[in-house]
Amino acid sequence: MKKAGILGGGQLGRMLLQAAANYPVETFIMEKEDTVPAANLCKNFIKGDITKFEDVYAFGKNLDIVTIEIENVNIDALEKLADEGVTIIPHPSALRIIQNKISQKQFYQEHQIPTSPFVITQSSSELKNHSEFLPAVHKLGTGGYDGKGVQIINNEHDFSKAFNEPAVLEKKISIKQEISIIIAVAQNGQTAVYPPVDMVFDNDLNLLNYQICPAQINEIIFYKAEAIAISAVKHLKSAGLFAVELFTDAEDNVWINEIAPRVHNSGHHSIEGNYCSQFDMMWRILLDYPLGNTDLIMPSALVNIVGADNYEGEAIYDGLEEVLTMNNAFVHIYGKSLTKPGRKMGHITLLSKDMQELLYKANQVKHKLTVKSKS
Repeated sequence: MKKAGILGGGQLGRMLLQAAANYPVETFIMEKEDTVPAANLCKNFIKGDITKFEDVYAFGKNLDIVTIEIENVNIDALEKLADEGVTIIPHPSALRIIQNKISQKQFYQEHQIPTSPFVITQSSSELKNHSEFLPAVHKLGTGGYDGKGVQIINNEHDFSKAFNEPAVLEKKISIKQEISIIIAVAQNGQTAVYPPVDMVFDNDLNLLNYQICPAQINEIIFYKAEAIAISAVKHLKSAGLFAVELFTDAEDNVWINEIAPRVHNSGHHSIEGNYCSQFDMMWRILLDYPLGNTDLIMPSALVNIVGADNYEGEAIYDGLEEVLTMNNAFVHIYGKSLTKPGRKMGHITLLSKDMQELLYKANQVKHKLTVKSKS
């Protein structure tokens, strides 16, 4: 039986472990604290810092396979492990490109993949040299996640929000629609593509609010988006599961935004909505099995459950019983004992053949279910 390690123990690691139960594999998790969502599902839990060379190398040296659930890992250690024969998915070279938003944008530019115009800044003081480039979005080169590390710079009055470290200043484009396409790449290079999803964001939290699959896009945009996503992933030259985030503008141009080299929030609906979930697919890739069927079983909506404003402490899921009475509503709680405003605590997947019913139910869930705290 192969030994597979996951760097990171959040909800993605937890759902990967749940899918691993169906395969002949012994799983290992490394994370700083044993209170993370994946900890109680893994008997081989190792405390360690996924950003430190020594910890990552020690974790992986006796394993057959190592993967990630978050990009912020020590790549030097993964490269050494790969040189010593450990299978690293995604490949460290792909992680190096994606881990830094600066190198990621340069990668798109190098391979002529449509992306919004950008300039690179080393400090906040440089923004005064790019006033004509505004409005724009300032993104930290490294360290940003779930909407953190992103600031909207509409005019010179917003310069105080800028990051005083290496970052990308992206031209702000009038976005009509945001979509995500997940692509699986087997170790032999074979690919499988999941149907695209519509992503609707919470503008205050800059987090995914809910999504609909399949995305409501015309055939031209569908083929443009799929071609861009496949091209970007193939140029990474790595096995793995890749979530390609794109957006369209008023002229139906399609632009790539970012790639996540792992299982992703925009693929959670696939657990119930597709024949092969993204988590099942990841294990097929890691264990070098044939890729699964990405077809839809039924259209779906996904609603993120996030901590409500003004509540912090032990989590209470107010309205959960009411949501559980809904037909074809599937609840996933991530096992985080403490809530705080905006924290991802779980998700609800809804299935229906009727698109209007999906939208109605998604809005019902948003109003019925609230994550509060005891104090």
